[in-house]
Amino acid sequence: MKVLVVGGTSSLGLALTARLRTSCEVVTAGRHGCDIEIDLTWPLERMALPAGIDAIVHTAAHFGGNAPSDLVEAEQVNMLGTLKLCLAAAGAKVRHFVYVSSVFAALEEGSVHCTAYALSKRHGEDAARFACAASALPLAIVRPSQIYGGARAPAHQPFLYAMIDRARKGEDIVLYGTRDPLRNFIHVDDVARAIARVVALGVVGTYACQHPQDVTYSQIADAAFRVFGAGGRVRFLRDKPDIPDNVLARDEALYEAIGFHPATTIEDGIRRVAAES
Repeated sequence: MKVLVVGGTSSLGLALTARLRTSCEVVTAGRHGCDIEIDLTWPLERMALPAGIDAIVHTAAHFGGNAPSDLVEAEQVNMLGTLKLCLAAAGAKVRHFVYVSSVFAALEEGSVHCTAYALSKRHGEDAARFACAASALPLAIVRPSQIYGGARAPAHQPFLYAMIDRARKGEDIVLYGTRDPLRNFIHVDDVARAIARVVALGVVGTYACQHPQDVTYSQIADAAFRVFGAGGRVRFLRDKPDIPDNVLARDEALYEAIGFHPATTIEDGIRRVAAES
């Protein structure tokens, strides 16, 4: 099987490429540092794909921001870029398209966590479904929760990595409010393993890809303190506004379909992060 990984220099793209290469021929694509150059802002007619590609895994993304221009750029990459890539895949007779979206694409309208990234990912899913249905291209949409691990992860999970850094130094970790907010973090290697099985099994449909266990910020902090053993404790500033939870309902359908469940605990994951640095 010949697989094209779009977004080949992302943390997920790198982890996925390494895993797929044990059983597949892999070609990476991106704006730089890959086997071939593809920019999702290119016009459609420029997005020619290599011959003989059996499956595409689309991991590239724009992560948005707070400015109006960030929303426009996120839509250009995450929605229009995905649409063009699906159309190019259909033209190249690709047999399976895997779009890596986000669990936050499923947020309800008005959610405090709905960002330019979440909105544009939802639109990217709609574009992929439309284009793939029109060309009878089998489509899998995988929605990971918050991914960590890998060189680029700190930019996308700044608070998690700030907690890890403070624990490394033996400093206290300070949380706002009176409650301990829930999060769902999944290690990049677990996501890569799940997607590799989606490719191998030709899975189609839309699936959440969450860690089986939600964790609170204080549980993350305690795990980090145990990993580094440098001291420190969790303190709550109770006069500050509470931080809301940011988790969705658990969905095991993907893991039932592929016969795999993520097993990297938050403590094991932090230990891997420590080894990377």
